[in-house]
Amino acid sequence: MDFLLLLLAITHVASAVQKPNVLFLIIDDLRPVIGSYDFSPKVLTPNIDQLASQSLQFNNAHAQQTVCAPSRTSFLTSRRPDSTHLYDFGSYWRTHAGNFTTLPQYFKENGYNSYSIGKVFHPGVPSNYNDDYPYSWSAPAYHPSTQQYKMSKVCPSESGSPVMNLLCAVNVFTQPEATLPDIQSSDHAVDMIKEFKQSSTKPFFLAVGFHKPHIPYKFPEEFLSLYPLSEIGLAPNPLIPKGLPSVAFSPYNQLRIRNDVIALNLSYPYGPIPETFQRQIRQHYFAAVSYTDMMVGKVLEQLTKSGFAENTLIVLAGDHGWSLGDHGDWCKYENFETVTRVPLMFHVPNVTTTRSHFELKSPFLSPKPEPKGPQTDALTELVDIFPTLADLAGLKPVPMCPKESSKIELCTEGLSLAPIFDKSKQRKVHNDEEWKDAVFSQYPRPSDTPQKNTDLPDLKDIKIMGYSMRTKHYRYTEWVAFDPATYQADFSQVHAKELYLRDDDSLEDFNVAYEERYADLAASLRKKLIAGWRAALPK
Repeated sequence: MDFLLLLLAITHVASAVQKPNVLFLIIDDLRPVIGSYDFSPKVLTPNIDQLASQSLQFNNAHAQQTVCAPSRTSFLTSRRPDSTHLYDFGSYWRTHAGNFTTLPQYFKENGYNSYSIGKVFHPGVPSNYNDDYPYSWSAPAYHPSTQQYKMSKVCPSESGSPVMNLLCAVNVFTQPEATLPDIQSSDHAVDMIKEFKQSSTKPFFLAVGFHKPHIPYKFPEEFLSLYPLSEIGLAPNPLIPKGLPSVAFSPYNQLRIRNDVIALNLSYPYGPIPETFQRQIRQHYFAAVSYTDMMVGKVLEQLTKSGFAENTLIVLAGDHGWSLGDHGDWCKYENFETVTRVPLMFHVPNVTTTRSHFELKSPFLSPKPEPKGPQTDALTELVDIFPTLADLAGLKPVPMCPKESSKIELCTEGLSLAPIFDKSKQRKVHNDEEWKDAVFSQYPRPSDTPQKNTDLPDLKDIKIMGYSMRTKHYRYTEWVAFDPATYQADFSQVHAKELYLRDDDSLEDFNVAYEERYADLAASLRKKLIAGWRAALPK
């Protein structure tokens, strides 16, 4: 069916029966290591793979800024960081940038009960200390009580005394309250879905945010057995590239405050981390992902048990990626593919699958590989989620934002992905040449060289903004002067450039921005970067 017929069909179902429910699963710091993507080695994620087999998977989805609060504010308002004016953790968009309508708010205003569990908005100042309630939610957001121990000494150590480690595989029953945050969040989600079955008269919009694999790597210790350390390799590109501008590097300061990392006595800012510890970090990240996958499986299984799976749109996304030693780095505060690219998939009953059914799968039982679902390589962005869900649910389409939109409550700086879904039954990767021809990310810096606030500068300290553009064949980045008082970039003051030829350099190790033979290419990409996201939309 073509796009028009697809939307008519979805709208007819929504009006003739009940509007589809929405389940939005958000996973913190998740790069596409899950089984349905092309990451090597494959991480055991049977529950997310099961969802992917019944979804349209987007293989080229990118975050707008690779840190939690700015990314979440961006995709939940469908505005980019230069519109939300949030590059750090210090402001609330409604008072700082504009009274923008959010994704859950739009569904709430269209007859839905909307609920938040776990980490959806970033808590604290960026969501007004109340997760944007009551604007976005029908009830106050639920936060697991054990998240308060994130910076506490609760990790086991050789001395027997608990410490504040990066690597923190635990016996759950020895932990405060004898549980962990994502166990609490998934249990609460299961209970809510059961309650919907008994009492709800409206469709629901349920957002569930999982904390892992965000650091510290605190998860049930049994998950480590899935990844023997002897089988864990280093990153394929573990060294800092010679042509990497110093402004592009993160000194992974958030790792350096952990007791086990402090004990390594690393040189600042470049390290390196000893190889054995590198393998341990990668092992623990993989184990944390498998643990999170189990929590996702619990929620999906209850959706089926309660009879909602056949009438629920499901979207799963990471808020940004994470470096696992790539380019010698161990963080997310950059503009490389390893941190901008995220998993993204949409499950649409009767469109991406003929049968919506989920059952909990354990990675410990060697589950059979799931069949591949439909996939697309079209360049997409997290700001596309809001308008896409509105279209798939049969709501009034979200209008495109004009260039000056601070006074406009409802609009999008993304693009609905709904037109791609009519091709999804091809059950193969679809390269949509008529889609966006570039996607955009950015990251702020306080200086040209790494320092203590390089990773997370406060707004007032931002002096440089790194604007990064990913096209089908290239990644081009410019680090330019930035005025935090006016939120304006000055592209006439360039601090550094990066150009990666992705067809030959998919790991982005060789910066050719300053090579004479690529001068014309760099100039054309610079022009496209400055023209921005509007110029990259389908013609």
